[in-house]
Amino acid sequence: QVQLVDSGGGSVQTGGSLRLSCAPSGNTGSRYCIGWFRQSPGKERERVASIFTGNDNIYYAASVKGRFTISRDTAKNTLSLQMNDLKPEDSGMYYCAAGNGCYNDPKMVVYWGQGTQVIVSS
Repeated sequence: QVQLVDSGGGSVQTGGSLRLSCAPSGNTGSRYCIGWFRQSPGKERERVASIFTGNDNIYYAASVKGRFTISRDTAKNTLSLQMNDLKPEDSGMYYCAAGNGCYNDPKMVVYWGQGTQVIVSS
């Protein structure tokens, strides 16, 4: 079993920055995909960024590329998502997610964090 504890959301104005963190625990294994999905009201849950620990392959959604940076601290076993130049359309609930592979389909995610709210006001 794997537990994911995510944190770091908040409320900022357009152009601001936030940093999300995720702390996985339990039997993650050495090769897994971990990252964030987000969901806004009335929209599908979408993958924002992820990293596959087996080869450090990183994925960013086109809408966040160049503004968001995902990183791992292997010593602390934490994952971070630095979000810069935030826009109102970035608002939503952000969920740390992990599974055996990296997929866009949220149904393929095995483990979910509890979520953290991001609000970007114009």
